[in-house]
Amino acid sequence: MTALTIIGKPDCHLCDVAREVVDAVIAELPDDTADRIEVAEASINDDPALYELWWEKIPVVLIDGELHAHWRVSPERLRERLEKA
Repeated sequence: MTALTIIGKPDCHLCDVAREVVDAVIAELPDDTADRIEVAEASINDDPALYELWWEKIPVVLIDGELHAHWRVSPERLRERLEKA
């Protein structure tokens, strides 16, 4: 299983765009690959530790707990990373 976490906050335009990119990339992956990806979202507003770490960089995408991207998510780079997972 691959864990993909989007860290953002409500009313964040770039966070909405990151979600759209993640959803689109996963939708284009083969079913056997897409089925192994678990997407979760977390808000810096709900967790002081997340706020402390990421407030300047949201949206942040973590894959298996490691930083994949912040601010802007490249569909090509995300697709490549998820296919390797």
